[in-house]
Amino acid sequence: MSVALDALAILAGSAIAAATGLSAIATFVVPRGVAARLTRVVFLGVRQLFDLRMKLARTYERGESAMAWYSPISLLTLVVVWLVLLVLAFALIFHGLGVSGWVASIETASSSLTTLGFDPVDGMAQHLAAAADAALGLLLLALLISYLPTIYASFQRRESLVTRAAMQASSPPSGVQLLVRFQRLAGLDALDFNVWQPWITGFVDIEESHTSIAALPFFRSPRADRHWLTAAGAILDGASLRASTVDLPRQQSAELCIRAGYLALQHIADFFAIPYDPDPQRGDPISITRDEWERARNELAAEGVPVRDDVEEAWLDFMGWRVNYDAVLLALCTLVMAPYAPWSSDRGPIRRHRPPVLRNRTR
Repeated sequence: MSVALDALAILAGSAIAAATGLSAIATFVVPRGVAARLTRVVFLGVRQLFDLRMKLARTYERGESAMAWYSPISLLTLVVVWLVLLVLAFALIFHGLGVSGWVASIETASSSLTTLGFDPVDGMAQHLAAAADAALGLLLLALLISYLPTIYASFQRRESLVTRAAMQASSPPSGVQLLVRFQRLAGLDALDFNVWQPWITGFVDIEESHTSIAALPFFRSPRADRHWLTAAGAILDGASLRASTVDLPRQQSAELCIRAGYLALQHIADFFAIPYDPDPQRGDPISITRDEWERARNELAAEGVPVRDDVEEAWLDFMGWRVNYDAVLLALCTLVMAPYAPWSSDRGPIRRHRPPVLRNRTR
């Protein structure tokens, strides 16, 4: 009976250690976006605490400041959970290999994991278990340390696009303001080289990085009024207005930008198991109302932007472009608790109130 229990302890510990190692590999190593269950559980658990903190925040600034800590703390908590699971796993293994008592087994596992060696082991089997314990512990820490530069390199590339969007489309960003500013300063033809092409490349990078690094979508911008999702929404809205409402020859780069953007958002939604219609049709309902679109059209016309005379057809065209990213944009804004921005985080399951400090900063 004792031999059977020892064997069961060794098998259970080995299974826990293997699952922990696979979770780390899926999170940090596998280039394809693999949603590791343990990673999701840890992030959701920490999110519950931050949701409570957001409810208790008396001002927008305090809530936004608290959310800036969410992703880094979740990532470090995940590493701690991995290490605790490894201690538990190898405590079971050492207990099955003859270490007397659970306290002694935990001490031996901790000693081996940290490579401090303050608790000696006895016999070939225990030495091999100690070596495996130390190797896995060092591997987890090495993965975290070596992967942090990759995370922040992707973060910096993304934030350079967000900063450009704040300069070009105001803060909080707006697709209407994007077109208005270029109409005033350089003409709408300049959108091709200065906005659409950089964002086509940027959406490709965002899709790859934000589905292979689970924590990255939750990393917030250095400034509270900026966010990668609201910037992406403004760029996509600007491109949709250019493709549907503006009376100028077709600009293929604007339409390619829309496609690159909604594919990126859809693939990120897939990673987080967010449901959406993968094949929406022209005429399907969107969150933007006809009145909101007509106000945007009138604002563009007042700034000298040529707009189409066939209002009904232009509205249907805008719906046809927006429907591709409307649902996933709103769902992702809710997931990451994006700050206020028109036509994105200001609607959906959780509406974002405009922060008082930004109330008059529309241009």
